[in-house]
Amino acid sequence: MRIRDAPGWWAAHPMAGDAFWALVVMPIVLISATDATVGGLRGVQGLVLGAMILVPMLWRRTHPDLFAGSVVAAHLVILVASDRFSPLSIAVPIVLYAVAAYSPHRWYRAWLLVAVLGSFAAGLRWAVPEPGAPQRVFAFLVVTVFCLAVVAASWVAGELARQRRDNLTALRERAQALERERDQRIRLAAEEERSRIAREMHDVVAHNLSVIVVQADGARYAATHGADPAARAEIAARALETIGATAREALAETRRLVGVLRSDAEAADYAPRATLEQIGELVARMAAAGVPATYAVTGEPAAHPVLTAGAEMAAYRVVQESLTNVVKHGGPGASVHVQVDHRPEALVVAIADTGQGSFGGAADDGAGHGLIGMRERVTAYGGTLLARDRMAGGFEVIATMPTGTRREATRADMSLRDTTLQDTTLHDTNREAEG
Repeated sequence: MRIRDAPGWWAAHPMAGDAFWALVVMPIVLISATDATVGGLRGVQGLVLGAMILVPMLWRRTHPDLFAGSVVAAHLVILVASDRFSPLSIAVPIVLYAVAAYSPHRWYRAWLLVAVLGSFAAGLRWAVPEPGAPQRVFAFLVVTVFCLAVVAASWVAGELARQRRDNLTALRERAQALERERDQRIRLAAEEERSRIAREMHDVVAHNLSVIVVQADGARYAATHGADPAARAEIAARALETIGATAREALAETRRLVGVLRSDAEAADYAPRATLEQIGELVARMAAAGVPATYAVTGEPAAHPVLTAGAEMAAYRVVQESLTNVVKHGGPGASVHVQVDHRPEALVVAIADTGQGSFGGAADDGAGHGLIGMRERVTAYGGTLLARDRMAGGFEVIATMPTGTRREATRADMSLRDTTLQDTTLHDTNREAEG
């Protein structure tokens, strides 16, 4: 054991330290029991009193009140049987320190009162025996003050040790609490990152696979029903070209996400790439896949402060998910219109289709990444998401992203709010329950 490890070893083995103090006191007990001139007690009486002090001293820290009771009983016998100072009183400062430092009871300070009373009793008993002599008063004061000084010093030392131990315990508990809090933050951050990547993976894969399925079905139909072989070949070639481009894009996005999972060093490559300018390309690919899709931009981007990259990506993902839902749930012949409206107070992105509405399952994909995922993306940037059936048929999604310092964005299409908001809320709730 190294020297610097000694304090920790003694703290972990309290009985070893108590045995050390018992060995220190043992010679004094033996002297007191064999020499009648020392303490006035010897023989069996002295050995019994010594045992009453030495044996409980082995549990000085673990059972300090037992030690204190035994020492008090021994000194009562000493005060009654002898008018001389006993060397066994060396145990008094030891027991006072032990009680003040280690007693687990709330009433441990009662032992201090016992020690004070014992100091006065010792002054009366061990002073000059001739009653009425002036020296007796002086001797009483000297003995009493000395005993009180020993009591005070021992007790203060024990209280300081208790306070230091309590402070160390509080620091350890605080450190453990901070460590638990740190671990919890790490777990929450990891769960949030997994959810974010799951949403990204869903948005990328679901959208591109939907386009691939539509193109593959269209090519198969054209190949079997077309009259002109050249026309059939041309349609199939265009479909295969679209399928290849879409698959390559999905593969690139998937590789990027997997790269983030593999190494934190590549996390910078995970910065949001999708922007508002790419929404037009997204709609164009949807139209090329055979779904009637139109796109319009109103207002000027300069009308509001520049959105953050994350906010632009959220708007892009809302459009992407909505277009995917049109392909999956809109039904035959469904068309879709995407509008991006730049307002001074907000950016409003609206996607409206002529499909089957919420009864076609457009609200969610069953895995919790549809409407719920879109709402989480938008609300993360202080925006709102409105998803509802259209009165003229179909379904619409309106995402409002606040700009500048405004955190409470207005909803789009306010003219329809009063007549449709209640029905919209009911449809929204039912779709989430079904998902």
